Amino acid sequence: MSLIKTNMLVRSLSTSAASQLIKPSVQVFGLEGRYATALYSAASKSKSLDVVEKELRQFQQSIKADAKLKEFIINPTLKRSLKVDALKHVSSKINLSATTSNLLGLMAENGRLGKLDAVINAFKIMMAGHRGEVTCEVITAKPLDQAQTQSLEAALKKFLKGNETIQLTAKVDPALIGGMIVSIGDKYVDMSVASKVKKYTEIISAAA
Repeated sequence: MSLIKTNMLVRSLSTSAASQLIKPSVQVFGLEGRYATALYSAASKSKSLDVVEKELRQFQQSIKADAKLKEFIINPTLKRSLKVDALKHVSSKINLSATTSNLLGLMAENGRLGKLDAVINAFKIMMAGHRGEVTCEVITAKPLDQAQTQSLEAALKKFLKGNETIQLTAKVDPALIGGMIVSIGDKYVDMSVASKVKKYTEIISAAA
């Protein structure tokens, strides 16, 4: 995505006069990455990174819990001006920071509220990087017990640098049959039985 477009977003979101982009330590690409990077830069300048993250997490939970709010956010048939005015009212009512309010207003104005959840998730990844946290997701066919989880964490910590800490999320997918899929930071390793079966099936099919 264009740096010029990101800088334009920064100017739209920023509550300070400075328009220079402050990049997060972790990059997220795509439209959501562009908005999240602009938000990170604006929140850095206003020294409100933690406040903005907390507000967005709460707003994300509200969307998940409130079907009407979710429909309002994602419904593309509603007029943009209606969404802008409504979100201004909500922001004022629940005392959102200017930076968070600007993000919601800008995304409504640009017809991008359907991407809000992805933007919030991208911003959370950037904030984890800001705190030196490395996100790691492990998917296994069966739940890991405590001993397995601790052993896995110990092995994954070898990938960390300096003062980094690991944030491990474990998920279960029986379709894997066995083994696991591990993603840590931008690294991805598929060690599942299902992937091996698929690979062998492709080899056999090609040889037939």
